[in-house]
Amino acid sequence: MTRGPLSRLRSRAAVAAARLATTTSRATGRGAGGMIGGLVAGAIDPGIMASLANGRPAVLVTGTNGKSTTTRMLAGALRTSTSVATNSGGDNMDAGIISALMEGKDASHIVLETDELHVPKVAERLDPKALVLLNLSRDQLDRVGEINKIERALRAAVTAHPDMVVVANCDDVLVTSVAFDHPNVVWVSAGAGWVGDSVTNPRSGGHVVRDGEDWYGTQPLDDGREFRRPTPSYSVDGDTLRTPTGDVPLTLKLPGRANRGNAAQAIAAAVEAFGIPLADAVRAAEDVDNVAGRYSTVHLGEREVHLLLAKNPAGWQEALSMVDREADGLVIAVNGQVADGEDLSWLWDVTFEDFEGLAVKASGERGTDLAVRLLYASIEHDLVHDPVAAIRGCPPGRIEVLANYTAFRDLKKALTKEADYRA
Repeated sequence: MTRGPLSRLRSRAAVAAARLATTTSRATGRGAGGMIGGLVAGAIDPGIMASLANGRPAVLVTGTNGKSTTTRMLAGALRTSTSVATNSGGDNMDAGIISALMEGKDASHIVLETDELHVPKVAERLDPKALVLLNLSRDQLDRVGEINKIERALRAAVTAHPDMVVVANCDDVLVTSVAFDHPNVVWVSAGAGWVGDSVTNPRSGGHVVRDGEDWYGTQPLDDGREFRRPTPSYSVDGDTLRTPTGDVPLTLKLPGRANRGNAAQAIAAAVEAFGIPLADAVRAAEDVDNVAGRYSTVHLGEREVHLLLAKNPAGWQEALSMVDREADGLVIAVNGQVADGEDLSWLWDVTFEDFEGLAVKASGERGTDLAVRLLYASIEHDLVHDPVAAIRGCPPGRIEVLANYTAFRDLKKALTKEADYRA
């Protein structure tokens, strides 16, 4: 819809005020400015997101886990032939998206990591060309609520945009339900390491039966159709990506099965929705070596510290599988701030039982909660609330650090200060 002179004036004022707020935030060291500019602009002009997008081809990436990684890979693929506006810092709600659109105002394409709850409104404003659906599982129950609520909201958003390309993980029952009736789906077998939230059919009741890679609902849909795992066009088999045009090697710098699945969906979206050559899309995914410090290695004295981030039961289970069991120490840091979710009952859903032999430290603001969980898991550990002190308390050598959102953020800042002090 064309905006009138008054609306355009409001938009210009919103952008000017947002830029001033961003510059001030960075200059005073309060933050990177990825949120404040968007908050200011959105408050002044509620229609600013659609105005900034200006009809440019857009793709949204959403799911409980893997959004930042998949977005980074997909943006890299599109950059091989276009310019891209993206929220590379991971600010995936309205304010962060508005800031990314302002920062990338001259880019030809838009690639946005989008919080699951925000997808319907963002899609309404941007009319995206594609949507990438990664996975769905419980996450921050105190903020998000039950996962079936998210599934229904995403299903409605998909239904409202019949022309967009939906790249969906057919191994995830809830994601399959979201995309099941869409006329333009690219199905990808990206794996489903966590299946605890998809034991029942979200569309018609009855339980879900798993048989190897296949799964199906025991109760038919209301129209009589069977609810069953679709046949994928793209799939990952070890270090091989199977595509409609043949198999290609996939050699990632990032660890873990989940990241191979993320890469498969990023590549499928780049190729099928935007026409990027397969070889270019694969190369872009392979070039990603860290995402906002995740998977990176830093040094603290005689210790080589490997950093992993996890934010919910599915993410924790995947990250725990990446921990080097031959490491000299393991620090697990947990906070319970608003950004993490203040409800830590998920600790009891995660399997911590297989870390015998490692020097384990329970850390973070909610380290005591974690220590109780480790006690019941029969894991010998020490409680050290300060993550840096916990790292120093481990033997010299390789130290694995697994932290949730704000614990990870604060630890990165602390380690950077340590490096600056030594310099």
